[in-house]
Amino acid sequence: MAEAASDLRFDLVVATVDRTADLDAFLASLDAQTHRAFRLVVVDQNDDDRVERVLAAHPDLETLRLRSRRGLSRARNAALPSLEADLVAFPDDDCLYVPDLLERVAARFAGEQAPDGICGRPLGADGRSSGRWPSMAQPITPDSVFHTAISHTIFLRRGVVQRVGTFDEQLGLGAGTPWTSGEEIDYVVRALGEGARIEYDPSIVITHPAKRVGADELVALGRRDGGAVGYLLAANRYPPSTILRLLLRPLLAAVAFAVLLDTTRARFHLATLGGRLRGLAAGRRRR
Repeated sequence: MAEAASDLRFDLVVATVDRTADLDAFLASLDAQTHRAFRLVVVDQNDDDRVERVLAAHPDLETLRLRSRRGLSRARNAALPSLEADLVAFPDDDCLYVPDLLERVAARFAGEQAPDGICGRPLGADGRSSGRWPSMAQPITPDSVFHTAISHTIFLRRGVVQRVGTFDEQLGLGAGTPWTSGEEIDYVVRALGEGARIEYDPSIVITHPAKRVGADELVALGRRDGGAVGYLLAANRYPPSTILRLLLRPLLAAVAFAVLLDTTRARFHLATLGGRLRGLAAGRRRR
């Protein structure tokens, strides 16, 4: 028998550090949710009580506040033993939910052919989505996960989270490694490896600000994100054909932008390639 959508409860795991205004705005979007069966699990990585003051401004929210050392994966791992709900999400502390988001996600999980997980589509503050996000719904596979999953749009059944276990603390912001991103991609790939059926649904949209960066910051992001991709490709034993494709792509892009005399983008793609090569070597050590 299919579960009733109204009976499905969410645990929303939010790791937060430094921010208060963004967190307050996110909590205000939770106050407006039409589906009320959820709990906010806040993992506070600050050294003061700023988060407690933000939570006090939203007394109608059911919350659990935990403490953790800095590091996104470490913070999420600190929350895992406390999870109780049917469904688990990992929203960023600076994203926003539209009022009917949880209601619509619960309805997707309540159907007869309901999946084990759903990944939605991120939107910028201007309401636009980048070209890398498909416009059509589709099953997520290890090959498609790179453009169908991002942490603040992921919803998983708690049973999936229990099977997958902890986030890899070598990945994610604050990890203290060269590959401080990609922890959620690695997690979804591992969930797929456990047999989970996870679907990408572009009608599930979540707003997240897109930050403008300069040339040097862009190159640094290429190196960081490239390293994370290389790491998880090796750690999850991707086939050589996939690894080769994901190495050739930034190499060819770097050559193309060099020909066009766009040095910033050429440097970005070269940094991405270098990061992937370094990450591949490190990811093999997790096997």
